[in-house]
Amino acid sequence: MPNHTEIYKHKAETYYKLISKQNNLVYTIEKIRPIKGLDIVDLGAGTGRLASVLAEEAKSIIALDASQEMLNITKKRLKKAGFTNWKTIVSDLRKLPLQDQSADLVVAGWSICYLGSENNPYWEQDIYKVIKEMKRVLRSNGTIIIFETHGTGVTSPAPPDFLKKYYTALVDDYGFSHQCIRLDYTFDHINQAEELTRFFFGNDLADKVVRENLVQLPECARFCGCKYN
Repeated sequence: MPNHTEIYKHKAETYYKLISKQNNLVYTIEKIRPIKGLDIVDLGAGTGRLASVLAEEAKSIIALDASQEMLNITKKRLKKAGFTNWKTIVSDLRKLPLQDQSADLVVAGWSICYLGSENNPYWEQDIYKVIKEMKRVLRSNGTIIIFETHGTGVTSPAPPDFLKKYYTALVDDYGFSHQCIRLDYTFDHINQAEELTRFFFGNDLADKVVRENLVQLPECARFCGCKYN
């Protein structure tokens, strides 16, 4: 399996090519919380998957990520689009450099899972710290929305075993509701599908892409939402 930490540090441009093959999530987010005029914090913002599509309607966007290289792409995208209502900060998600009650909406896409994985022996403590920080920066009636994987290369939800306890904790311990959606990758051609799948998901899935000619690679995603008073 590819080393995602190294990818985020050194191969952000290729990662951006991959995630650009998915539809944006504005409609899904808006069903939970209309974003017009909100102060929004994007945790684990990466190359701007969420920040770049939320900025148009938001009052402000703060994009945080552990990787400066990833945030450099977010900056380029937001500047190119002409937005001025944003800033980026390199940050650990467990200790946010933000003021108390400074955001109406906190979003996190495919980022908290690295702390919530059972491969991390401190996952329970780390998730507690992240949720505590999210709640700290939220204003009254603020909303948290978390997106995570529910299986790549599958047409029905199949969450990774090492994330199941984290997903259960979001619901049972922190009061989140959840729903699964399809967020397939639609590639330009099979060579691109193989290249980008092998780059991020590894050889087994890439071999399946070639074998089954999967120019459209199915992806199941899970989003969890919670409003805090």
